[in-house]
Amino acid sequence: MDSFEGINEFVAVAESQGFSAAAKQLGCSTSHVSRQISRLEGRLGTALFARSTRLVSLTQAGQAYYQHCKDLVVGLQQANEQISSQQIQLTGTLRVSAAGGFAEQYVAPALMEFAKQYPDLTIDMDFNSRMVNFIEDGIDFAIRYGKLSDSGLVARKLLDRPMAAVASPSYLAEHGEPQHPDQLKHHSCIISNNEHWSFDHPKEVIERIRVQGRWKSNNAKAVIQACEQGLGIAYMPNSTFEDSISQGRLVPILQPYWGKGLSSWIVYQNRRFLPMRARLAIDYLLAYFAHWQGDERS
Repeated sequence: MDSFEGINEFVAVAESQGFSAAAKQLGCSTSHVSRQISRLEGRLGTALFARSTRLVSLTQAGQAYYQHCKDLVVGLQQANEQISSQQIQLTGTLRVSAAGGFAEQYVAPALMEFAKQYPDLTIDMDFNSRMVNFIEDGIDFAIRYGKLSDSGLVARKLLDRPMAAVASPSYLAEHGEPQHPDQLKHHSCIISNNEHWSFDHPKEVIERIRVQGRWKSNNAKAVIQACEQGLGIAYMPNSTFEDSISQGRLVPILQPYWGKGLSSWIVYQNRRFLPMRARLAIDYLLAYFAHWQGDERS
């Protein structure tokens, strides 16, 4: 069995490119990781890493060894999970980073339902749109909306978010209702994330419309309130306006041209280092929202 010692630490260092980062992922000390790697290299009789003050990289031998070891570690982890999943008792703290009205209104309640199933589990949700460092900040996964940068992170689509254009009855009574996206150039529009709006139509190619208006905010609630106060036309994912539309405070407009919108994602650093509580929470959210798309207004 000695031949297996250090393999988990080796794969962790190879994938995180650092002894400290690997130690944080494995929940142990940096000295333990370094000691295990040294012992492994001693048994193999070759250096697996080229070390410098700023970077730890695989040697040629280390790269070849990693290709064999990574599948071994994943297979062992999956075998352990299959056994342990029969009697799951989640403990510790699940840390989730989220941003936006959708996360506040829908994801948070879903995670509350998840938490009810595991009384020993604590959930810490940080509502912040900043880019997080999953290791240093101790974040298990994040909920993000829109196009994702190619950062090497794992991203799983939670659901698509079709768009909707709305306005208050008072605004439409005073300024009239636009019948085509081009007419938005002559209206006051409430700008959320950007001032270029995209629309779709099966029989017409529509260029992106540059809009302007009297109110701009990156907060969905502030956009809704401004729209309800008659400050202009808003265009965001249609789930954002569900309550306002159902209660008559806002009116859908330009429905034939609503865009497909973007997607909400679950983002995390590396599946292999996710604790069981994070994996089960992710699976729960994916299942929870799998049929939720049918509730979106169209």
